[in-house]
Amino acid sequence: MKKASIAVLTGIALMLGACVGAVQDKENMMTAAGFNVRLADTPDKIAALKKLPPHKFFAQSKNNQVVYFYADPTICRCLYYGNQQAYQTYRQMAFQQNLADQQQMTAEINQQTAFDFGPWGDPFWY
Repeated sequence: MKKASIAVLTGIALMLGACVGAVQDKENMMTAAGFNVRLADTPDKIAALKKLPPHKFFAQSKNNQVVYFYADPTICRCLYYGNQQAYQTYRQMAFQQNLADQQQMTAEINQQTAFDFGPWGDPFWY
């Protein structure tokens, strides 16, 4: 029973680590794309940040200008904000990263399927 609990906890920890890493990668791309960051460094800012949709983009219009926001109440406790250009740059960067990830996965799959089983032959002929 203890071994099963340890395995479950280890699995959960790995999944959470992957999620944190994915959010941090996203936030690094937002900064590179031109988004600005404001830290929630007071109780009022933290309370306001928690009212926003977490880890999702949303847009608001002010004086005929669209501003994009991304709230992170869990990792950096901050609010990212940027204009249309920053958002479009981020979307392009995310698309390129997704394409690169898919190409790498395809290359790894192709490498695995081309594995030489040597004198044992192909085990899938059974």
